[in-house]
Amino acid sequence: MAALKSNLHIRSNSLPSKSHPVIEECNDHLHRLGASYATSSSSSIAHQLNGLEDLHICVEKLLQLPLTQQAFSQSRQEKWVDELVDGSLRLLDICSAAKDAVLHTKECARDIQSTMRRKVNLESEIKKYSASRKVVKKAIQKALKSLKGAESKSSASPSTKDDEITALVIVLREVEAVTLASFESLLSFISGPKTQSKLGGWSLVSKIMQSKRVGCDEDVVNEFAKVDAVLLRHETNKADQS
Repeated sequence: MAALKSNLHIRSNSLPSKSHPVIEECNDHLHRLGASYATSSSSSIAHQLNGLEDLHICVEKLLQLPLTQQAFSQSRQEKWVDELVDGSLRLLDICSAAKDAVLHTKECARDIQSTMRRKVNLESEIKKYSASRKVVKKAIQKALKSLKGAESKSSASPSTKDDEITALVIVLREVEAVTLASFESLLSFISGPKTQSKLGGWSLVSKIMQSKRVGCDEDVVNEFAKVDAVLLRHETNKADQS
């Protein structure tokens, strides 16, 4: 992610001094997103995703501009167009992986929350949750591995010297970089760090699962990691007693 953010900063400084208002609007969104990577709490990631949505709404407006339509039409045989298309396909792949991870994780959380309320079949539900988390983590690690080589190595420049076209290409490449970085943050957070939390107890699990708002506690470093640690400790204690 550090490389992505570094390249984002370098390319931002390469923008022409004057660009189309929509291009400048997209660039403003990019700068705000770049400043949101300081922390990796649930609230900061939620903020990143909200900012990412705003960015892509702006990109949609950018793609509808006559300037953009004309640039792609006249340059469809140029390498930079192929690079942007390849970048878009990379984004679709990682977006699909992130969506699957979020949906699977949401289902896991709902099941364990239901178990905590009913307080029945705890052992079987714990095993089911742990197995589901392993599936999610495996898929996430595969996606993160692909992300390592996913950063756009685009280098082709438009043959035209038009500053507007140059600005367009720079911004679209930045959009790919910051989107990849945002999904990397999300997937890493869901997967959780490998270090185990010192906090434990079913009361912690219940408290975490009953949270109604993402990022409700800034002191929670990673809710997923804490739940994993609690369940791991529970399974370890059961194994020691057997």
